[in-house]
Amino acid sequence: MYLRIFLSLLLFSCHRGVTSGSGILRKQAAVRSAGLSSNQTLTTMMPKSSSDECDRVMNHSAADRCAFVKNTPDCTMEDGFINYLYTVFCLLPPNLTPLAITLCIIWLLFLFVILGLTASKFFCPNLSAISSTLHLRHNVAGVTFLALGNGAPDIFSAMAAFSHPHTAGLAVGALFGAGIFVTTVVAGNVALVKPFTVASRPFLRDVIFYMSAVFWTFLMLYRGTVTLGETLGYLSLYVVYVLTVIISTFIYNRQKYSVNTSVQNVTHIPEEFHSSDSSDDDVPRMNGEINQQDYDPEYRPLLPYSESTSQILLSSLNPVDHRKWRRKSWQWKALKVVKTPLEVLLLLCIPVVDPDKEDRNWRRPLNCLHLITAPLVCVLAFQSGAYGEYMIQGQFPLWLLVLLLGLFLSAIIFCTTTNDHPPKYHPLFALLGFVVSAVLISAAASEVVSLLHMLGVVLSLSNTVLGLTLLAWGNSVGDCFSDITIARQGYPRMAISACFGGIIFNMLLGVGLGCLLQMVKTHSDMQFESEGLLTWVLAGSLGLSLVLSFVIVPLCQFHLGRTYGIFLLTFYAIFLVIALLTEFGKIHT
Repeated sequence: MYLRIFLSLLLFSCHRGVTSGSGILRKQAAVRSAGLSSNQTLTTMMPKSSSDECDRVMNHSAADRCAFVKNTPDCTMEDGFINYLYTVFCLLPPNLTPLAITLCIIWLLFLFVILGLTASKFFCPNLSAISSTLHLRHNVAGVTFLALGNGAPDIFSAMAAFSHPHTAGLAVGALFGAGIFVTTVVAGNVALVKPFTVASRPFLRDVIFYMSAVFWTFLMLYRGTVTLGETLGYLSLYVVYVLTVIISTFIYNRQKYSVNTSVQNVTHIPEEFHSSDSSDDDVPRMNGEINQQDYDPEYRPLLPYSESTSQILLSSLNPVDHRKWRRKSWQWKALKVVKTPLEVLLLLCIPVVDPDKEDRNWRRPLNCLHLITAPLVCVLAFQSGAYGEYMIQGQFPLWLLVLLLGLFLSAIIFCTTTNDHPPKYHPLFALLGFVVSAVLISAAASEVVSLLHMLGVVLSLSNTVLGLTLLAWGNSVGDCFSDITIARQGYPRMAISACFGGIIFNMLLGVGLGCLLQMVKTHSDMQFESEGLLTWVLAGSLGLSLVLSFVIVPLCQFHLGRTYGIFLLTFYAIFLVIALLTEFGKIHT
């Protein structure tokens, strides 16, 4: 699925990009030439008028491109382990550029796999364990920790894009593009797969908050500047959303309890209380089923036994469930074979705490190994390896100090614990796993942004169109499949709630934290200048889709049928055609 999407887009882009040459300017050469100091307003997106622009590399001959990349500051990406522009134009001969682009797209797919695996297998479970340890209610955990887990790739990608002026368009394009994709394609497929009646109050609440976030973002783009106070206010909108969810759920549960106590002898409960604010009614009861499957009499040992330390280590590093393997299709098996080496490497580096298991997933040899590998990975991957060669007082490498401390701590825990019983401080491993997975997701997101920047330069595509297509699709396709699967299992309300609740979190924290971190870094306000008509097409389309849903769904008495699903898919197809025609200059002001 990923390969078909990306290869088709590549062929289309190569064909159109050669003729159009429609790049965007991503650097502040005009500001630098005017002699503005670093504490003045930061420009994140500039119009196409600078002479110092990395996009112009394709206007030079093949022999001069390497020198242009070396001498143009705009072509230097501080984040990312690999300088892709230098690799394509300086290390490889010009006749291998198509091969280099193909390999980069394969590498991009692999980075999306890393993002998805790290978020789903390690980041989310550890966040769930943290929320369970803190005894948070389900609705609070859902709109905070679990929302962060589900939206981690989008948020870290946006923060990485906002860290550089010439890639800020990726953040805007990705967040708006993912918003349109999720609210039209994902929601439309859910309605097609399982027509249902949506919970009215939660749906209206989420759409209103999301419309408010989109409108606020539109105002920032239209005004062209945002201050620190406005950024904090923007972030506080999510706090208001969380409080609204908590209060509305509390009120609903109280009303439902009052009705149940007053009509204990009546079997019928008013219909309005079947359409609830709480998602608990929609949550599939999977825990008991999974445990029952795991401990089926067929798989229980005849005699009790205890595994040796080496057996525990080897079994913990095996990501393949043999029972599941026999039931799955050959496509799943092929993908699992590709992902298995990566999963093994991640299992070696990131601890996972599972509060649903009796031993909370305590694996003594592997968890002791995590005390060595996890801090080392954090040092080597944080800020794309910026601290990998750091020397303490110019003499002692930081990574060696972390390695020695990890060995010492690992030896102590190995000697003071047993294989059978987790220690009291085992929940701290969830915090360690959360930190390591967050660092890896951030590093992979920075690499994705750097790679997309290179593709935009080579294919003469703007950052906005790359954001609303490649980056938005890559971060949202996993959510699309999972939500459709949930709907097919008979829980469409939970799927539609995930569609709107997650993108509210992603936009408010993606834009808000991205702007806030850049302000702290530069000690200045941020100034936005749109990348032309495409930005307004993107913002207007997202706003229009939300307004139409806000009007049409209540008119249909909150029933999402197949007609509504077809309408949403058609809307996205029309939007994508208009956006691409605008990018290639066929539609202009």
